[in-house]
Amino acid sequence: MSLAFHDVALTQANGHPSLRRISLAIGRGERVAVIGPSGAGKTSLLRVASASVRPTGGHVDVLEAAPWSLGARGLKALRARIGVVHQAPPIPPRLRVVTAVQAGRLGQWSTGRALMSLLRPADPAGAAQALQRVDLAERLYDRCDRLSGGQLQRVGVARVLYQQPELMLADEPVSALDPTLADATIATLVAQSRDTGATLLASLHAVDLALRWFDRVVGLREGEVAFDAPAAQVNDAMLHALYAAEGCALPTQAGGALAAAGDRDGADAGDAAAHQRAPDLLCR
Repeated sequence: MSLAFHDVALTQANGHPSLRRISLAIGRGERVAVIGPSGAGKTSLLRVASASVRPTGGHVDVLEAAPWSLGARGLKALRARIGVVHQAPPIPPRLRVVTAVQAGRLGQWSTGRALMSLLRPADPAGAAQALQRVDLAERLYDRCDRLSGGQLQRVGVARVLYQQPELMLADEPVSALDPTLADATIATLVAQSRDTGATLLASLHAVDLALRWFDRVVGLREGEVAFDAPAAQVNDAMLHALYAAEGCALPTQAGGALAAAGDRDGADAGDAAAHQRAPDLLCR
């Protein structure tokens, strides 16, 4: 089991409850999308899953370990097995792209090698290969402050690809990308999960991306699980109930539905069968 939430609650310092009695189990190699309106608790869920925030109630198991019962060394080792794609990657602007990508393995390298990599890239070929997968190989030695927000998001994805973690957590990883790049980037993360056996848990704004690429969809509303179902079983009523407070139209890429999963290049028969339907994304 990669993740197990047992009645997890998270209350902020101001008293606001971000998560309320969340119970979820995510097996190794699963690909799960989390959707829901703004303020539903998606980011909080991923922060607890990454062992960066301790829940205020219940407990969580991450990669079959209880993070908050570990010592400092054990917690550091656990976090090195987790790759996180942030909506706004925390990358120093003067850092070169190659160094930002190689930072994915800092937790796996010795202190000496990690320090030397800041002066001279330890594995530029590996970093370039990861960047090639997100169509940024030509920016290998550029400074990060010369990149757009969308390019920085893709550098964050490349860093996790280079890290090759057992658990990938992606928090709105394509929010700054156009629909074509967003689709390709999610496809790359899904392919990484499929090829390496890594678990992928991603929070997404676009409902159609979640249904198109993920096997299982969890809907969050006001810090609680509204539904947890295979993507093929998520229906219009469930989606409209989830987003009822945000108006009629559901959030999608560029305001419209993407092509059905069976139409995408390279899709296998299992994926096409699992995601063959497209939701009715407007009010009736």
